[in-house]
Amino acid sequence: MATDLEKAPEALQNLVAESDTGARQAGGLAGAAIFAASLAWALFQLWYASPLPFALGFGILNDTEARSLHLGFALFLAFMAWPAFKRSPRRHVPVVDVLLALAGAFAGAYLLLFYKELATRPGQPNTMDIVVACTGLVLLLEATRRAVGWPMAALAIVFIGYAMLGPFMPEVLQHKGASLNRLLSHLWLTTEGVYGIALGVSTGAIFVYVLFGTLLDRAGGGNYMMQVSFAALGHLRGGPAKVAVVSSALNGM
Repeated sequence: MATDLEKAPEALQNLVAESDTGARQAGGLAGAAIFAASLAWALFQLWYASPLPFALGFGILNDTEARSLHLGFALFLAFMAWPAFKRSPRRHVPVVDVLLALAGAFAGAYLLLFYKELATRPGQPNTMDIVVACTGLVLLLEATRRAVGWPMAALAIVFIGYAMLGPFMPEVLQHKGASLNRLLSHLWLTTEGVYGIALGVSTGAIFVYVLFGTLLDRAGGGNYMMQVSFAALGHLRGGPAKVAVVSSALNGM
């Protein structure tokens, strides 16, 4: 019985890690790469959210470039930190995942790396553009499956299929459809698809908000707010519900 109780906290930590950090505890060079990429991502987001680029006159990125770099970091860490399957190794990163991480980082940052070239041929992608867009879209779906699960990835696939198979749909859902080149160009080479409003909100607001919340929790602020709520409301009828609302409000503020 004591052994089961001792294992409970560890099992809970593993469950939280699987949803938050991927549950991969790689050491050595791979672990250092994950740490360095995470730190670089956080520093970039703080730099982008601050007035320093404009005050110092360098490192100024427009929305498209910032979103591209944001996605590049996300795809790299998704393949490095999240195992492909439950039986995949946790203590090291397989070579395949390293290659996928590098490919995802390149595809995600493609708009940043070739911003000037893409600006000279809007709506006219070349072969490399299409290959990168197709690869990036597939890797993004796989990263989504690893981090969030099959339902979200499957939903995205359904909508991509709907865009391609419009002429074959029932009359009420029928539309002209789109060619593969047009679809990939729209999804990956413009700011109306993957690099749209949702990614912009993540780049400009969500990341720094979550980062601050994580730092506050690690510093003990979250537990302090919970204890204050318990002390003030825990003795009242419906105390747990009141505590949840107040502590959530304190964290939100």
